[in-house]
Amino acid sequence: MKFFKRSGKPENRSDEELLNSYRNSGDLALLGLLFERYMPMLYGVCLKYLKDEEAAKDAVMGIFEELISKVKQHEVKQFRSWVYVLGRNFCLMQIRAGKNREELSLDEVMESLPFLHPEENNQKEEALSTLEKCMQKLNEAQRQSVQLFYLEEKCYKEVVELTGYSMNDVKSYLQNGRRNLKICLEKNRA
Repeated sequence: MKFFKRSGKPENRSDEELLNSYRNSGDLALLGLLFERYMPMLYGVCLKYLKDEEAAKDAVMGIFEELISKVKQHEVKQFRSWVYVLGRNFCLMQIRAGKNREELSLDEVMESLPFLHPEENNQKEEALSTLEKCMQKLNEAQRQSVQLFYLEEKCYKEVVELTGYSMNDVKSYLQNGRRNLKICLEKNRA
């Protein structure tokens, strides 16, 4: 095992020392400490490309998840410039994915179904009852994610923290949950 000259606290160690220590030990705390140094820069990059504060915060967390494996796969000479490029590429992939995949918000699903905008109180109660039944048909992960994200208005990061699911899982559950809700609501409309 290779030993590095330590400059006291981990906060005082160079990027290279922290990166090498993480590679040797797999200690996420070391990578987290290194990543923390560049979070403001990455947030700025993400905000520039994604033009949304919450999306930028979520992207920074996604970049950290990618970083965990990528720093072990690639030779990194200058961490600052390397992580900048990683962040920029992550945001560009997010933008491309958004253009290629039509994502519906829950509001759009609800607005697309005329029976959910009833004139009479009986119809309104029936529509809400149908929505509740369709929510129950979702699997637990989808139901929990949709409930937290749309009905309780939590951001991706909060949903991840509250559920323990990974960021990618939460995004998948939300996308599939919206789709399944729309299908269920359309079936009940017929």
